[in-house]
Amino acid sequence: MEHKITTQQVKFKVFRFNADEDYLPYYEDYDMEVTSEEVVLDILNRIKWDHDGSFSYRRSCRHGICGACAIKVNGRSTLACKESMNDMVELFGSELTIEPLSKKRAVKDMIIDKGDFWEKHEAVHPYLVSDVEENPETEHLVTPEEADALDDADLCIQCGACHYACPVVEVNEEFFGPAAFAKAYRFEADVRDEAHIQRLEELQAPNQGVWDCAKCFECAEVCPKDVNPIEKITKLHQMLFQEGVAESNVATRHAVGFKDSIIKNGVLDEGGLVLYSEGLSIVKHVPVALKMFKKGKIVPPWGITKSDNLDEIKKLVESSSTAKF
Repeated sequence: MEHKITTQQVKFKVFRFNADEDYLPYYEDYDMEVTSEEVVLDILNRIKWDHDGSFSYRRSCRHGICGACAIKVNGRSTLACKESMNDMVELFGSELTIEPLSKKRAVKDMIIDKGDFWEKHEAVHPYLVSDVEENPETEHLVTPEEADALDDADLCIQCGACHYACPVVEVNEEFFGPAAFAKAYRFEADVRDEAHIQRLEELQAPNQGVWDCAKCFECAEVCPKDVNPIEKITKLHQMLFQEGVAESNVATRHAVGFKDSIIKNGVLDEGGLVLYSEGLSIVKHVPVALKMFKKGKIVPPWGITKSDNLDEIKKLVESSSTAKF
């Protein structure tokens, strides 16, 4: 079957800003004919080559390896050299807005200051910590099963797409972010690493650690290499419990309370879960709790009906639990 190249008219609204000259950012419109063979990076190149030579962006490999060309299209983080224009038009329509990964960090057009990204990357000790002999007589062998435990975390290209798509990073400057956690997991899962406990303890720091993840799955949606950072964050949660270093806080008590509620009733006791997680701080939730009670969302302890399949549910919980709380 003959391959046919199609074309379509697309209107681009492009973010422009030069920190050395502009007080505020602005947008410029470009109407372009786009072919079915083009990727987003081709559009960036055409804007620079055919319309405005001052337009700036990062690019290098064009093969989805270096991570330099990550930007946002209609608010969605994407790797420009990998994303097909056909897919973008099919997803968003014929009017597309092109912006940098983080507008508040913009230096010039699509180029941003990724200083916070690299600082958080460095903070999780993204390297193997091991007392290696200077002149070893044998290799440090790793079995295929041990290598599989990395779960593709080593595929991360540090493009920043997940980091700047994360809503917690946007509102909490201390939060490490999904990319840093994925990198930390890569070494936590490495059997050769000797900083296992130390790194875990640092990863659960208040306001910046794994327990502040909102679990929105945005990082998994935008990752161009399918690293699935939220999965790595969940595994770090489990490691904290497995190693017995998980500190008692609202998040850890929520995990414990959730499991205990299911084991006890086969269903979730939402009121009891909040009480167990928050303790005396539950007072601040009273107005919302009253509204939930009126709507039947919260059932009083004496009104909870246990599941008819409680024994089976207990077995399922026991067989699926990887960590002892």
